[in-house]
Amino acid sequence: MLLRRLTVGAAVVALSTLAMPAQAHNATYPPGRITVDVVGVNGSGCPQGTASVAAASDNTSFTVTYSDYLAQTGAGAGGTDFRKNCQLALQIHVPQGFTYAIARADYRGFAHLQRGAYGQERANYYFQGMAQTTRRTHQFNGPYSDNWQASDQTEYADLVWAPCGEERNLNVNSELRVYAGTSSPQTLSFMSMDSTDGSVSTVYHFAWKECPAV
Repeated sequence: MLLRRLTVGAAVVALSTLAMPAQAHNATYPPGRITVDVVGVNGSGCPQGTASVAAASDNTSFTVTYSDYLAQTGAGAGGTDFRKNCQLALQIHVPQGFTYAIARADYRGFAHLQRGAYGQERANYYFQGMAQTTRRTHQFNGPYSDNWQASDQTEYADLVWAPCGEERNLNVNSELRVYAGTSSPQTLSFMSMDSTDGSVSTVYHFAWKECPAV
């Protein structure tokens, strides 16, 4: 379908964490290389084999690339297609003596929304066994046919750090919703954050700090 092909190579999911100011903490990146393993995948927005993860060589971030993440409503859409979600459980191995947090999340993608329709992007993340962060919602109103972008940032004092000396999964949840609203039911509206060719991806940047000596 023509509208579906418009999203290929244009939709991006980018979760980016900026380095914190020097006066806030010692912006020291850990030595060696971190690794990120996907230990769980669940959701209609990331069927098995459609989400991949890679760590940056400089330990500043990791990327998630989706290849089938599209929510749509209207002509030709199924009854449940208006909502797509993805839940990833990631095991992040960090050098001994360091811990990390996610300080900023930048999301980008492509949306085609008819007049009267609207789309929403929602996301949160949390460590296994700990309280979830607040789910934040960004809304885009039609008429709209372009790339979209949204950002979530956490102040340094409010960062949630992985427990020192423990390996706990980082759970990353995201969701897209598209509502027809007052648009014509004979038209199609969609919102995506996928890339079938891997040219665009989600990027999670870390905030780092050293663990206290035992």
